[in-house]
Amino acid sequence: MSDYGNPPRDPSQPDPYGQANPYGQPGPYSQPGPYSQPGPYSQEPGYGRPAYGAPGTGYAHWGKRVGAYLIDGLLGSLAAIPTWIGYGILAAHTTTTPNPDGTVSSSTDASPVALALIVIGFSLSLGFFIWNTCLRQGRTGYSIGKRALGIKLIGESTGQPIGAGMSFVRYLAHVLDAIPCYLGYLWPLWDKKRQTFADKVCSTVVVDQPQR
Repeated sequence: MSDYGNPPRDPSQPDPYGQANPYGQPGPYSQPGPYSQPGPYSQEPGYGRPAYGAPGTGYAHWGKRVGAYLIDGLLGSLAAIPTWIGYGILAAHTTTTPNPDGTVSSSTDASPVALALIVIGFSLSLGFFIWNTCLRQGRTGYSIGKRALGIKLIGESTGQPIGAGMSFVRYLAHVLDAIPCYLGYLWPLWDKKRQTFADKVCSTVVVDQPQR
């Protein structure tokens, strides 16, 4: 007779109370979650793999950078077409007069239409530069030319767009690329990070990353 009036347990049968506690087994919540895995931002910077989430597809080829520059330059020239038309009108209304001493004097009939076209073209060209090179490229990393060729301008240490102000500073820094016989523009051909002198001064890189 067992304690408390319970029937005696058959010794040949396993004791149900001797089973392992089901709560002692590791539960589903003890498994490592997806957030415990190392993320893409934990990789160290290196060639073709900038830090802080920058794409690891590599630095942009020199040919792509030249192509993007030509596209942006062509669009800027199209915006300035009214200016060239205005200068053409002024040239057509310019007359030259020989002087007795052998020199030549020229006079231009300043047409209001020509002057208006020059101002309009200059304004459009400047506006396009501010929007495309400073604002758009600074905020997204893509000018129109860079977007067309799938390359992006980012900060070397952050992997993020550099902002409108720094994009303008970088544009001014291109004077360093032009001073020594345009050597800075050719520097990406053999530089490990494919940077121009302006890129090095501003700590920027251009990487392959098509815009989605």
